[in-house]
Amino acid sequence: MNYFSSDFKLGILGGGQLGKMLLYETRKYDIFTKVIDPSEEAPCKIACNDFVVGDLMDYDTVMNFGKDIDVLTFEIEHVNVNALEDLEKKGVKVYPSSKTLRTIQNKGTQKLFYTDHKIPTAPFKRFAYTSEIKDSIENGSLTTPFVWKSTQFGYDGNGVKVIRKVTDLDGLPNVECITEEMIPFKNELAVIVTRTPSEEVATYPVVEMEFHPEANQVEYVICPARISDEVAQKAQQIAVEVSKAIGHVGLLAVEMFQTQNDEILVNEVAPRPHNSGHYSIEASYTNQFEQHLRAILDLPLGNTNSKVAGIMVNLVGAEGHTGNVKYKNIEEIMALPGVTPHIYGKKQTRPFRKMGHVTIVNEDIAKARSIAEEVKNTIKVVSI
Repeated sequence: MNYFSSDFKLGILGGGQLGKMLLYETRKYDIFTKVIDPSEEAPCKIACNDFVVGDLMDYDTVMNFGKDIDVLTFEIEHVNVNALEDLEKKGVKVYPSSKTLRTIQNKGTQKLFYTDHKIPTAPFKRFAYTSEIKDSIENGSLTTPFVWKSTQFGYDGNGVKVIRKVTDLDGLPNVECITEEMIPFKNELAVIVTRTPSEEVATYPVVEMEFHPEANQVEYVICPARISDEVAQKAQQIAVEVSKAIGHVGLLAVEMFQTQNDEILVNEVAPRPHNSGHYSIEASYTNQFEQHLRAILDLPLGNTNSKVAGIMVNLVGAEGHTGNVKYKNIEEIMALPGVTPHIYGKKQTRPFRKMGHVTIVNEDIAKARSIAEEVKNTIKVVSI
């Protein structure tokens, strides 16, 4: 099929920053794109060929959007899977597939999948409602501390909470959820695996993630991870095993824990470009968005090696600031060596909302980490 400067149509469900960065690549190749998002102010609106406002969870909306699309992909998991399944039956290529998304979309189902396929993961329990957890604690079948996770609709740290005492459950939504055993880990790692319909597979280097202790959001992504070659090889091997078991097409970001004994446990996965791969825009030979595009179009995969060490710093809304956004001191960080800011195009900020990211590249990973710290301490995402 001729994808370039042709009548071919690529559909993208979701018009947020991930879609916007994917559109950088479609524009590079002159691929026609149609995007749907619930918000009229979605970041993708300025960069696609055709923009539609609509509810991604509504069956009819997704069906109508996808009926004239050749290949359909998504940048967010919160989409109507039944519609994707029926579009596949009508001949629309959906990557990753509805089957893959159905496995991943619910965290309880995802965890059971790991258990069934002997993929190492933290011990967990499933609950139909959060209110049932207190009974389990009272009868001794569950002990604190543990991690509470909503099985659906969590994002950017929402839907996750560490429960250290029973009263920490107060105020949580009474929804289907899981509890996970607290893992005393050394590092949180991630590996991005890419797979084509022809089953060509490529992996990116292991990255290390540092999280904000309150918001449960990634603050820094460090590539390469500061771990031994042996641990890195083990992490990549397990990521490929997860990818093969799920049978996805496109990008799969596999988040993991490195335990104190250097075991690797899979935390969760995302079947799309991911925050842990943003460093690749500046640091890799082939960035994750181009790679996802190559994969879903069944084109040869690009070189996943890094040209230079890279660190990504998330730009999130400062606490106490809600309203029209201002990137305070952005000129100061742009004067630092190897620094590139990415602004997502969200006009309104609020506490901990992802508003952009900054990549720092340097031949010396320690120097890059030092500059990243300076970036983090200098730029502030505030309201006017």
